[in-house]
Amino acid sequence: MRRMFHKLLIANRGEIACRIARTAHRLGVKVAAVYSEADARARHVRVADEAWAIGPGPAAESYLRIDRILEAARHAGADAIHPGYGFLSENAGFAAACVTAGIAFIGPPAAAIEAMGSKSAAKARMDRAGVPTLPGYHGDEQSIEALERRALELGFPLIIKPSGGGGGKGMQIVQEAAELRSALAAAKRLAAAAFSDDKLLLERYLPAPRHVEVQVFADAQGHIVHVFDRDCSVQRRHQKLIEEAPAPSIDADVRRRLHEAACTVAREIGYVGAGTVEFLLSGSEFYFMEMNTRLQVEHPVTEAITGLDLVEWQLRVAAGEPLPLTQEQIQQSGHAIEVRLCAEDPAKGFVPSAGELHLLHWPVEEAGLRVDAGFETGDSVTPLYDSLLGKIIAHGESRDAAIDRLLGALDQLRVSGVVTNASWLARALDHPDFRRCGMSTAFVERHGDALSVSPDAAVLAPYAAAAYAASLIPQQPVRSPWELADGFRAGMPAAVRVRLRTGERTLDITVGEQKKGATEVRVGSATHVQRLTRLADSPPLQNWQSVEGGERAAALVGQGRITVWRSHDVAVFELDRGTVDVASAARAGSLATPLPGVVVSVAVREGEMVAAGQTLLVIEAMKMEHAIKAPRAGVVKTLKYKVGDRVREGSALAEIE
Repeated sequence: MRRMFHKLLIANRGEIACRIARTAHRLGVKVAAVYSEADARARHVRVADEAWAIGPGPAAESYLRIDRILEAARHAGADAIHPGYGFLSENAGFAAACVTAGIAFIGPPAAAIEAMGSKSAAKARMDRAGVPTLPGYHGDEQSIEALERRALELGFPLIIKPSGGGGGKGMQIVQEAAELRSALAAAKRLAAAAFSDDKLLLERYLPAPRHVEVQVFADAQGHIVHVFDRDCSVQRRHQKLIEEAPAPSIDADVRRRLHEAACTVAREIGYVGAGTVEFLLSGSEFYFMEMNTRLQVEHPVTEAITGLDLVEWQLRVAAGEPLPLTQEQIQQSGHAIEVRLCAEDPAKGFVPSAGELHLLHWPVEEAGLRVDAGFETGDSVTPLYDSLLGKIIAHGESRDAAIDRLLGALDQLRVSGVVTNASWLARALDHPDFRRCGMSTAFVERHGDALSVSPDAAVLAPYAAAAYAASLIPQQPVRSPWELADGFRAGMPAAVRVRLRTGERTLDITVGEQKKGATEVRVGSATHVQRLTRLADSPPLQNWQSVEGGERAAALVGQGRITVWRSHDVAVFELDRGTVDVASAARAGSLATPLPGVVVSVAVREGEMVAAGQTLLVIEAMKMEHAIKAPRAGVVKTLKYKVGDRVREGSALAEIE
């Protein structure tokens, strides 16, 4: 196989940069990455052969800087640039600048990008080409008054869209005339901020259509093919969450007309490379929305049903080669579904979540299961960019088989440190409407509240408490029985009392000692018997597996937090400051007395800095002395007792910040 390029610079980040690098390396092409200051230690940097800094964290100062990316390409000696998706991928100026610099742009010609860059101009052009479009206004009269007049002529409901951009940014849905003027003003502001172009278009709004798209490919020799279709109807804020191929439950004649229309769109603008033509489907009628002149996020489902590598096709076409296959040679098999794992909280309206990934365990790739990961354990999720962590793709002989395989994969997923939409995705996949192909762009609006319900913390709390209590027991031999954290109490049953907090709720739990591998956990009047196994750790965190009856759960313990996963549910618990560990107080980390006693020594003062494990006080109880040690480094905020004070069992003796 001839190597088409010597070195490929990927002008992107995250999972798409990692995915492009994988194909490039398979083809023997070296990879150069670029990164902002916020991404200096990112995964896409680690998987590349070399990496070049291009500026500060904000995208406008780094990933959107054409001059800095081209400078990095020159320094790297790259002879091709792949823009991925987002950022500069649909920027005609960037495509032209690459060609001027003598570097191959892995994408369509600048003229084709320009032709689709304005939604209004593209729709007018497609109208003339005979491609169905929604009734609307795409003209040049752009004053608020003119747009208001046109909107009243169209009727309601209608949708207002920025003409110069996509991704759902700036879209406004208007149900009645009273909302119109404020919606137009808002759309203009958002369009100007996002795309430096406040031009708008108006369209009749379909309340619950399906979002169906067709993958097209063209070469410089004039050959155009479609690579079948996809359904991307499950969306939030006009951005996709679940995608599948082929689009299910479409009449054969409608599907054929969709494919023909998509190829007409590509032919009309002299397209070259990978592109996606998007349609709204209502019953047996469909309407052209836009063409994305780049590789789509959801391209893996097409690859799964065809066995093709679309990035390889992109590289070959950009190198001047003809399409590898003719239309008749492109075959599909089975069904594929993809979910986008995002750092966001569905229960709070899908607001993004940022922070360090204490644990990110992806499902194991196997036949029929693929993971396109952009992050790993230890990486940081920054609020500067989109929330996508990666994608999980399942392929099966049937749609139901693909759904079941994907649900099994989500069951393997473990994420701690940020909130994700994993549980929401699992519930959506298994929802009756989705199972019977009843999804539409209104799916989230109709079912979002039910899908976003958090699990009952009380149900998962016993697993958290058992894992936490087990984590207190030393894994190495101890020098004395007083170092054991086994809940020993003279003349009383061994127990560890744990107070967990989740949201506004606090739970008091008692964990008994382990006997024959089983641990008794009491929450109120209910008793649970857990069997725990310690798994491979992710220092400084401990991994545990817990089983109650036939129910299996996993728990991650450390840094004052316990995360529990059971099936597709996840809950995060924090140790309350008042947590009472009635175990051996000689254990480093306990700030409570295990038995009634007398304070015989105070080794520190309020306001003093202490190290983890440093003795704070000594209690005499049962004729023995018990050292109360600092659980972590910090400042002694309060000392609640002085020498000679008598304390009751479980009393909190000090507080450290």
